[in-house]
Amino acid sequence: MASPVEHTGHQARHSEALKRGARVGLVAYGIVHVLIAWIALQVAWSGGGEASSGGALTKLAGQPFGQVVLWVTAVSLVTLVLWQVATAVSGYQSEDGFKRTRKRLAAVGRAVVYAVLAFSAFRIAAGSGGSSGRDSKEEGLSADLLSAPAGRVLVIIIAIAILAVAVRHVHRGVTDSFTHDLEVGASTGQARSLVLVVGRAGYVAKGVAIGVVGVLFGWSAISYDPEKAGGLDDALKTVREQAFGPYLLTVVALGLAAFGLFCFAWARYARTR
Repeated sequence: MASPVEHTGHQARHSEALKRGARVGLVAYGIVHVLIAWIALQVAWSGGGEASSGGALTKLAGQPFGQVVLWVTAVSLVTLVLWQVATAVSGYQSEDGFKRTRKRLAAVGRAVVYAVLAFSAFRIAAGSGGSSGRDSKEEGLSADLLSAPAGRVLVIIIAIAILAVAVRHVHRGVTDSFTHDLEVGASTGQARSLVLVVGRAGYVAKGVAIGVVGVLFGWSAISYDPEKAGGLDDALKTVREQAFGPYLLTVVALGLAAFGLFCFAWARYARTR
């Protein structure tokens, strides 16, 4: 029998208003990734731009009607957070205990990611903070941790956690397990094939990008140098600095764009029952 908290989560999760808001949030999430991909292409071939969620939101704010779109994006991302929280509380009832717990924890993780992005969107929309200074945030976090007792161990733990997320993304792309969040049956035919293609490419590419972030954090701990740490923008620029870097970064950018397109499909076929 479901607890009162689970019952409340179930009601919230099946609210039509929340479902519609979550779908809009997924579209917004997809737009952010498409913009990151576009900036990454610019980084690949001209070296300019900040290929991060903050950079994408700032670019969005600078477009015609960008402020309005950004406020809509921020609000819709909040509904996406609420949807994932409701899923974490009451979702996956048909699964066994361990699998249900794992999937609920994954929903919590997604809620945190969406919440951070929503906060950034609100700040940029309100004009209280753009992407400036973002490059140093990860370095500042790494420096603070490295200066703490057992700080190097903490940074390594963070690096391992980031790498675990990266592996999870790649695994979802390779095994098609991302389809568990979708209601795309065999009857949808061509649409299902397209969703599979963009989902596979998107999850693998995003996993690679996140993996480089994890490597940067790990390297900052090994070298005891906070400046080695970095976020997504630093990770993508690190890819560019490798042999055939612009070509490699172009492939990653196309993959991130594919993830954005997958988010659009996710909004259309999201499993909400």
